[in-house]
Amino acid sequence: MTTSDPTTVTPSSLEELRDAVLDRPGPIRVAGAGTAHDWAGTPAPAGTVLSTTGLSGIVTHNPGDMTAEVWAGTPFAQLQARLGEHHQRIAADPAREADGATLGGLFATADSGPRSLQYGSLRDVVIGATIVLADGTVARSGGHVIKNVAGYDLTKLLHGAHGTLGVLAALVLRLHPTPQVTATVAVPCDRAAMTDLARRVADSPVEAAAVAWHDGRLLALVEGSERGAEARARRLVETLGDEAGLLAPDDATAAWEAHDAAVRARPDDRAVLRFGVIPGSLSGVLDGLDTDTGGLTEVTASPRTGIATVALPADADVVAAAHRRVADAHGTSTLRQRPPGADLPAFGPAPASAALLRQVAASVDPDQRFGRGRLAPWLPLPSTTVGATA
Repeated sequence: MTTSDPTTVTPSSLEELRDAVLDRPGPIRVAGAGTAHDWAGTPAPAGTVLSTTGLSGIVTHNPGDMTAEVWAGTPFAQLQARLGEHHQRIAADPAREADGATLGGLFATADSGPRSLQYGSLRDVVIGATIVLADGTVARSGGHVIKNVAGYDLTKLLHGAHGTLGVLAALVLRLHPTPQVTATVAVPCDRAAMTDLARRVADSPVEAAAVAWHDGRLLALVEGSERGAEARARRLVETLGDEAGLLAPDDATAAWEAHDAAVRARPDDRAVLRFGVIPGSLSGVLDGLDTDTGGLTEVTASPRTGIATVALPADADVVAAAHRRVADAHGTSTLRQRPPGADLPAFGPAPASAALLRQVAASVDPDQRFGRGRLAPWLPLPSTTVGATA
């Protein structure tokens, strides 16, 4: 076999997952549903693709404690539907849910949606994990069993690790009640006005679960009881002025679906960049990128969290300059799509935390068996390619 013809292994139990890691020498590429296969760095050749999709379903669910342990290969949409039968949910709304993304894949790529404003990212609702390390060790971190490896909280470290460091087998999550209803307030505005409007939402007595800008208007999501949510949304309309309006339920659904479609957009000839900066810097960074690139497209932004997704020309110098602009604003950025064959930088300058990443990798996966190339150059490729074939 050659590295151009990897073998795909799909374990259906923790034991099979451990054995697959032990029985397959050399680099392993971890995969879920494939909805983020071209995010971050280009993976180096690997003899084995380890699919987590066979590890699917709820391991345990304790409705009274509002916790659940779930296999990492579980499709997020299916998981939400199952939890919804108990009027519970994972308080996250990543756009890739509509594409069939798995729980583990969303966690590994640090993907989150607008509700992270109120509930935080998946990193904040995942309280433990079962992880298989490169030497076959089954490690449990947080959750039901408090056991860290080499002094590290592996659960937190694997958030956004893009399939490096170890294989997520299962995750323990803190759940939230499902709101009876949601209400969406919309305000037409350009990007220049979105930051001020978002600040007015924050200063109002109405707590918004999500605030996002897309296609010339700001959306604010209010959750709660059937009577309470709409009443609070109407108070927010009054606060924001004559331009604001409460969307009808179908219109609200369409507005959020359009927002998510823009986040998931994969224009054939463009690169897609996701970045986060201090909220107060977001508008300035977007304006700078607009000037640098000759015009951004598919822009979505969360002005109260400082996160945005944009499409820009698929040119290496342009993408590198975009990374630098974000870094100059003390933010981080990740390439989320590149046209086939395009050689584009996946990340900007390495943050200080990259030193910790290299230290952890040296401890738990010294040969870089998992996800080799995904975090390059922050996690440089090993000098030897021994074991690149299997």
